[in-house]
Amino acid sequence: MPAIDLGIPAPPPITPVRRRTRRIHVGDVPVGGGAPVSVQTMTTTNTADVDATLRQIAEITAAGCDIVRVAVPSQDDADSLPAITKRSPIPVIADIHFQPRYVFAALDAGCAAVRVNPGNIKKFDDRVGEIAKAATAAAVPIRIGVNAGSLDPRLAAKYGSATPEALVESALWECSLFEEHGFTDMKIAIKHHDPLTMIAANRLLAERCDYPLHLGVTEAGPAFQGAIKSAVAFGILLSEGIGDTIRVSLSAPPVEQVKAGNHILQSLGLRPRKLEIVSCPGCGRLQVDIHRLASQVEAAFDGFPHPLRVAVMGCVVNGPGESREADLGVSCGNGKGQIFVRGQVLRTVPEAHIVAALVEEALRLTAHPDSSQAGEAR
Repeated sequence: MPAIDLGIPAPPPITPVRRRTRRIHVGDVPVGGGAPVSVQTMTTTNTADVDATLRQIAEITAAGCDIVRVAVPSQDDADSLPAITKRSPIPVIADIHFQPRYVFAALDAGCAAVRVNPGNIKKFDDRVGEIAKAATAAAVPIRIGVNAGSLDPRLAAKYGSATPEALVESALWECSLFEEHGFTDMKIAIKHHDPLTMIAANRLLAERCDYPLHLGVTEAGPAFQGAIKSAVAFGILLSEGIGDTIRVSLSAPPVEQVKAGNHILQSLGLRPRKLEIVSCPGCGRLQVDIHRLASQVEAAFDGFPHPLRVAVMGCVVNGPGESREADLGVSCGNGKGQIFVRGQVLRTVPEAHIVAALVEEALRLTAHPDSSQAGEAR
């Protein structure tokens, strides 16, 4: 949805200079070559359950997902791919481990890309020429995925562990095998559960190739811990221009992974902001329950379609200033809240009415974005 000019000047975004890469296309989504950073996740359904998988894909698409990956561990899953790719609203990547024959099934099924993990596909190197020929004929890119937990045994023995150097050598070796067959339509993902190792590996990889890179802190953990680890790693790399597509790998539903990914990109100025709630952490000056109030406002605005910045502030120190700078805000004190719209105080309401007042003014403001004051729409 296009941004609405709400009359308050926003500071110009300071976006990082992107690393130059070649571009591939995952279905209709460009990756690399200056294209916007895309957000991915992976379904958690049994892929053979086509309806359940498509319902989950619809949910993550509504949350802002650009590309989805589905697991293909069995023949039943492979047989379900044509129905899924045909009905999915976003491009589908087939995630292949152990059995190279499913790569060919995914290509025949119309998948937009195929992810392979050479470290756990038996005799994968012997099948590269075959896979490269089939992928070229289908005009489908390949994602080379190297994970710390499934590193090629030869490299694990050489380096002693999944070091950044080991991860990069594994990825570039597999890429070189495809390159021998003239196939270069690839992106690379090298992942580790430790953010510092993941950062070091991707920095090293970025120096040594021009393939687009998929960022992920694999097995990042539960929602809170995993989001922090991912935000730290992605923030550092993306601020250096490294990274073309991301997945926040949380032990949480896929839709939460997508939301976290979008928030990370919005925070870096790499994706237009949508609804943003600015709220204070709380202190001894509070005269309202700011934690409860912020949670209520977040719930009330869940799914709001317009790009508003809403400030929920608990005292008179920073409250008025933050509320004036937001599109819509409340500055609280003594069990009441001053409602700000476009930098002006419109009214004061009791604490119990603050959430309803903010929602009411948000609806007026977005319904009449060109009026000089929200109150004029009354």
